[in-house]
Amino acid sequence: MNSLPQWAPCGARRVFMNRALVVILAAVLLDAIGIGLIFPILPALLREVGHTDSISLLLGIMLALYSACQFLFSPILGVLSDRFGRRPVLLLSLAGAAIDYLIMAFAPHLWVLVLGRAIAGVTSANMAVATAYITDISSEDERAKRFGLFHAMFGVGFIIGPVLGGILGDMWLRGPFLAAAVLNGINLALAFFVLPESRPGKSDARFSRDTLNPFKPLAWAFSFKALIPLIAIFLILNLVGTVYGTAWAQFSEDVYDWNGMTIGLSLGAFGVFHALAQAFLTGPAVARLGERWAMVVGMAFETGALLTLAFAGYGWVLFAMAPVFALGGIGMPALQSLTTRQVDSDKQGQLQGVLASVVSLAAVFGPLMFSMVYAEVRGSSPGMIWIVAVAIYLLALPLLLGIKRTPNVARTGAE
Repeated sequence: MNSLPQWAPCGARRVFMNRALVVILAAVLLDAIGIGLIFPILPALLREVGHTDSISLLLGIMLALYSACQFLFSPILGVLSDRFGRRPVLLLSLAGAAIDYLIMAFAPHLWVLVLGRAIAGVTSANMAVATAYITDISSEDERAKRFGLFHAMFGVGFIIGPVLGGILGDMWLRGPFLAAAVLNGINLALAFFVLPESRPGKSDARFSRDTLNPFKPLAWAFSFKALIPLIAIFLILNLVGTVYGTAWAQFSEDVYDWNGMTIGLSLGAFGVFHALAQAFLTGPAVARLGERWAMVVGMAFETGALLTLAFAGYGWVLFAMAPVFALGGIGMPALQSLTTRQVDSDKQGQLQGVLASVVSLAAVFGPLMFSMVYAEVRGSSPGMIWIVAVAIYLLALPLLLGIKRTPNVARTGAE
């Protein structure tokens, strides 16, 4: 399927772009559901395949491996899409994901499961291609709104995925992997039959050390002194955020004897309240308090929720605390808003790339760290995992309070 010619009438081009946007957003939604499906059942699957109950560290390694492959291969898929076009790279990655989940559904050995998660991380890097596609079909005025829709679809997928995965996993432990394979197959069919090419490939697009180096944006960011404490805060908050994906399922199994469906429902409740808080409470909180104090309030709520989890004796407390956890979510958008004030408008794209890199690095190292901690405290005091998270979280407080009330807008070069 070819891209629409430049000489096509304006009305035809608008129909083309709207259809393409709907298809790409549907693909993002299905992709997120497929990823979220396996979270509630992954600990139980590792115990079954690995023939051991000591899976905390292994779970952390698998989560970290997925994020590391995603981090390393996103630039590669981006350059490939510049060279050969968005559509063929997207089709190839979706086909690879569908086959990978199918293999994982019947993985007889632990090493096959680990390899499968690595391949899943590589194919999930297609989100870089999806965002490039949205950029291709959107004017500058439309991009912010459409990227908002992109993140909204991803968030909805992460609400639906764990709930569905928990239900299917209780029926058959391998069921969520088959469901993920089917969803990626639907994604592939949508892209193949409906999605047009947004940007034909260019033969002059080349691989280079700079374009494929995922760490290069960080070097640019560290040239701005005003950005350094904000990036440190951003790293700490995202690092602590990985504790939920790493320990939530194991903790609720160990302490409350929950099954997959209950774990999935708890993750879904968390996602719903978190999305609602970020959509409807962040703006009013920042307007009334300013970014810095909105962050302080968000940190206070999340710290309180983590401490409650550490000492909660009943499972219903996790559901009851979902709105409190959600109020903690207003801190991250406030931090991102504050961070954007530190660079000029022509550097905002680079800044967002830096923040995406920080999120990826946190997703690599966070699961490793928290899985090792949980392996140590699991037998005697599993609630200590949340105390450790609070201790790391509070490292951001002095950095936050040290930020000037009126941030200095950085120049295009280093200060």
